[in-house]
Amino acid sequence: MSGNDEDIRQAVLENYAEVAKRGGGGCAPATSCCGGGASTITTQIGYSKEEVASVPEGADMGLGCGNPQAIAALKPGETVLDLGSGGGFDCFLAARQVGETGRVIGVDMTPEMIRKARANAQKGGFTNVEFRLGEIEHLPVADQSVDVILSNCVINLSPDKPGVFRDAFRVLKPAGRLAVTDIVATATLPDEIRNDLTLRAGCVGGAATIDEMEAMLQAAGFRQIRIAPKDESREVMREWAPGRRVEDYVVSATIEAVKPAA
Repeated sequence: MSGNDEDIRQAVLENYAEVAKRGGGGCAPATSCCGGGASTITTQIGYSKEEVASVPEGADMGLGCGNPQAIAALKPGETVLDLGSGGGFDCFLAARQVGETGRVIGVDMTPEMIRKARANAQKGGFTNVEFRLGEIEHLPVADQSVDVILSNCVINLSPDKPGVFRDAFRVLKPAGRLAVTDIVATATLPDEIRNDLTLRAGCVGGAATIDEMEAMLQAAGFRQIRIAPKDESREVMREWAPGRRVEDYVVSATIEAVKPAA
């Protein structure tokens, strides 16, 4: 990891430790204010009020940029892995879909988030969910042990996105699925955005283009790749960094891919 990469990782770690301490507030940098509570942000990006109400209080921290559950097609009995699991929101929704015979693993690199998620799991009585401290580039998960990988607005934070996709490919079973919502760049990011550590930690400055994402997924071995940008998300992006015109450069997108069966 280069010095610059380490600076990015540290900025992300500090930002989300602060978010965990204050209980959420959106993907924007911890120093800014998105307006509205976590549940308002979450319904804006594609979750229903019923989904928000079904998880333990404090699990929904307003940290997403879409709803990966909507594209995951989870089935009872499946093993699901959530990259960057935060307070556990997507894990708890997934746990209800895979049922008692299924299993959900959340991985997050922020100790404060892991503690919060574990407390939420205990509070909600979720016995088929566990949370592990680790980096999404080096997952603490066995080879070919997962049916579906979810992630919500986290991969953009990594300075080593090819490494994220390679390790995701490693832990997926043959025919395993990737169901991600994340930020993608629709135009070249200006240096003042890409080099701003606050915006890197706030889900904007590290966005890759759609072509770059597709190339990284293919290089990792994924097939049936579908990346669908959502232009209507620009309104939410604007709130993340008021006055910076980030909405001219980034949008939320759904990202789907499959590990070949053989």
